[in-house]
Amino acid sequence: MSTTALHDSPLVRAWQRMRTLLLARPWMGTETLIVGACLYFSLFANGVFWRAAAPQPLTQWQWALSLFLLVTAANGVWLTLLVWRRTARVVLSLLVVTSALAGHYMAAYGIYIDADMVRNVLHTDWREASELAGVDALLPLLVTLPALAVIWRMRLRERTWKRTLALRVALLAGMVGTAVLGVLPVTQPLTAFLRNQREVRYLVTPANVLVSLAKVVSEEPPGRARTQLPIGEDAVQSPAATMRRPRLLVLVVGETARAANWGLNGYARQTTPELARRGVLNFPRVTACGSSTEVSLPCMFSPYGRAQYDEKAIRGHQSVLHVLQRAGVATLWRDNQSGCKGVCSGLQVEDMRARQDAALCNGVRCHDGILLEGLADAARRHKGDQVIVLHMLGNHGPTYFERYPPAFQRFTPVCESSDLGRCSREQIVNAYDNALGYTDHVLATAIDTLATLPGYDTALLYVSDHGESLGEKGLYLHGMPYSIAPREQLEVPMVAWFSDGWRASTRLDAACLRRVATAPHSHDDLFHTLLGLTDVRTSLYQPDHDIFLTCRAGQ
Repeated sequence: MSTTALHDSPLVRAWQRMRTLLLARPWMGTETLIVGACLYFSLFANGVFWRAAAPQPLTQWQWALSLFLLVTAANGVWLTLLVWRRTARVVLSLLVVTSALAGHYMAAYGIYIDADMVRNVLHTDWREASELAGVDALLPLLVTLPALAVIWRMRLRERTWKRTLALRVALLAGMVGTAVLGVLPVTQPLTAFLRNQREVRYLVTPANVLVSLAKVVSEEPPGRARTQLPIGEDAVQSPAATMRRPRLLVLVVGETARAANWGLNGYARQTTPELARRGVLNFPRVTACGSSTEVSLPCMFSPYGRAQYDEKAIRGHQSVLHVLQRAGVATLWRDNQSGCKGVCSGLQVEDMRARQDAALCNGVRCHDGILLEGLADAARRHKGDQVIVLHMLGNHGPTYFERYPPAFQRFTPVCESSDLGRCSREQIVNAYDNALGYTDHVLATAIDTLATLPGYDTALLYVSDHGESLGEKGLYLHGMPYSIAPREQLEVPMVAWFSDGWRASTRLDAACLRRVATAPHSHDDLFHTLLGLTDVRTSLYQPDHDIFLTCRAGQ
């Protein structure tokens, strides 16, 4: 075959056309790029939303078309405001990648992207992030490569600021018009849909990320140090406290433990055998303040609680630990998690994650047994009343199998992947229950330590910050908006233990305690119960929320 014939072959011509196309860098207006990005997000980045809102688009074509116009317009409004020529490539690339990852995690774990979820992401540490950034997240990133290639190959036209402003106003008006066009044909069903399934708006990417991020940033501007207003400035300890032995209360804040799998609550498996042998007081009906640590931890230590939930007030004020410290009760926060979320700001803190214990730590994470290291010595450093908080890693997912030493793997087989979709529900539950069994061991060991600690009347109170979904209704992990969060994410275990000395000094009525334990309780009770247990009086104290008040003689 001659050289000329070779060059004229169909394959060569096709390759040349493709090469020309790939190397081409066509000119495009920034506004045109925005419209293209809106269509991309609506068509390729919102699979989770479409499955929830229009599961049968072919038969629901009018409904699906209206939603398509509405979603495209919603994203368009945000992009019109955010995307400008000089930063267009970077901003759109970030949104494409973020949308792909958001879609992946929403589909894999059944989560919603709201302000609380964004706050969780922003405040997580690298250890938690690494556990979620598995190999399974690479595929959605690979899918974005064609879109990223288009974004970076385009050459964007320069325009005068007057021309740019005019085009933006026109584009914004067009997006609003598109939204109206989408709404008008389905006004009545859309109104009912948004009223009955409001949470669906948290599935629209990237608008869900942008709106939630804007809310978080407006509340917590970057670089601005958060100042907390004092509370309980009138707090004093009862004079009777000086007439008795010093008290040591160990408050253990669990992580991701759910009531449904708690052995003491009647679960089919005995996941709490050691606590069962120590005769602890079990509370089977306890509700969390939030479905994530970022929400529930500040809330449970606040006087506002869930009943009067005010996020700004909760984050803007000190916690009950500051009140106790002010009244003369020493506080110590020992952390094996990702910090106290402002609860212990300015107070004594020990980061147990930095410990080098070959038996409990692997250089990245430590098992919760590390929280008990030197506990007795820490207590002896203060002679008066004190509260020591142990913040557990607990059952933090998705790598439940990493939360316990090998000796506590009672239930097999277990899921050994961060991608829960690769595991059966049995494997997931087995790993989760093993982690609960280890929590049981840590709590029992803490009780044994306190029972033999001389010179103190001791007590232990354990409550988890929130629960966890393990595949029910296709949901995994936690962090659902509170209004739609399933009971598995909101119902948490709680136990209490009192030494003989503590029982005697307060004349606790055993029958009353058993009766109180069966009643419903919530995180809202913790603030006032801690005040009651430490004999601290303040105008913030609400006796109705002090769990043990009626069981103390003379109260």
